[in-house]
Amino acid sequence: MEPVAIFLLLLTLFLTLLFVMRPFFTGLHRHKADGGQELSFLLAERESLLTALQELDLDQALGKIPPEDYPVQRKAMLKKGAEILRKLDAIADNPAGRPGRKGLQAGSTASLPAGFTDDDLEDLLAKRRNGLKDKTAGFCPQCGNPIQQSDIFCPACGRSL
Repeated sequence: MEPVAIFLLLLTLFLTLLFVMRPFFTGLHRHKADGGQELSFLLAERESLLTALQELDLDQALGKIPPEDYPVQRKAMLKKGAEILRKLDAIADNPAGRPGRKGLQAGSTASLPAGFTDDDLEDLLAKRRNGLKDKTAGFCPQCGNPIQQSDIFCPACGRSL
């Protein structure tokens, strides 16, 4: 082969390799600079934790959880919730190009002062519980799945309500 052909082949191979490896290099920089994914993850985690706390309270009210386990589990969830809220506040207060408080959802806990307490979290849970109480109508008498006030038939078993 001629030296020019070898040079062009190596150049093409090098450029192809750079093109293929580019997502690995740009992905690292973009992930570090973009707080949107982290914010989205934390908001989803917060909603998931609120739902889990509501389910824990319901299970305790129905007697599905032993009385000695309930406070331990609730305290662990509240601690995790406080950690998530601190991270959300840190992202909201970060002026380095990440979304500020305006980027958070309405009703977000980031509007709380930095030194919020467990009582503040309890108040938020009570507000959420009251908002959801209007939507649920209890449980199906046949299968025990939750039903909504607007349901005519159970969505799980089909029994007429």
